[in-house]
Amino acid sequence: MTARFRLISAIALAAALAGCKTKGDIVVDEGVGITAVRGVCPAVGIPNNTGDITQFRTAGDTTAGNIDWIAAMTNVRSQCSDAGEKVVTNVTFDVLVRRTDTRGARQVTVPYFVTVLRGGRAVITKRVGQATVNFADGQDRAQASGQGSASIDRAEATLPADIRERLTRRRRAGQQDAAVDPLTLPEVKAAVTRATFDVLVGFQLSQDQLVYNATR
Repeated sequence: MTARFRLISAIALAAALAGCKTKGDIVVDEGVGITAVRGVCPAVGIPNNTGDITQFRTAGDTTAGNIDWIAAMTNVRSQCSDAGEKVVTNVTFDVLVRRTDTRGARQVTVPYFVTVLRGGRAVITKRVGQATVNFADGQDRAQASGQGSASIDRAEATLPADIRERLTRRRRAGQQDAAVDPLTLPEVKAAVTRATFDVLVGFQLSQDQLVYNATR
């Protein structure tokens, strides 16, 4: 998979994550101020079009009859430790594989990646691992587990005190800046972007596999 395709998928996921309201996210209260600011732990998710992979027997033939096996990533879970100078996120997930030809015992290895994305664009680190499933003779489905970890500097994931104050300061009707959304201010928006990290996990796809997922 080319860097361009990886980045497009990562940005798509980061945009989706930005729209989710979870504990610690930036939250607007009745349009007059932000009442909570997200913590230093990164959001974790699967980029668009990288959560499954289809392997064909013959290259170039993407018909259903040519499918060898299909794998899906599910049950993504994360644990974040933010007590020290490094914020460490451990990610685990399941890989489910279904094969079409159940004759004989077989082993299938599926590659995956764990990436740290900053500000929805910059890839900070990337690690590639493998999950291996074992089929018994006659078995059409098998499962394996995958895991990875990511580390970011706590200082880099923490909003500066002045920016945090501007975001959380209560604004009441009649005040001069009551109608101004602090997130529209360039310096505030830039600071929030710099302090925003995501941990992305997905299958390490070839360009053809990614195109297939995106266009099927």
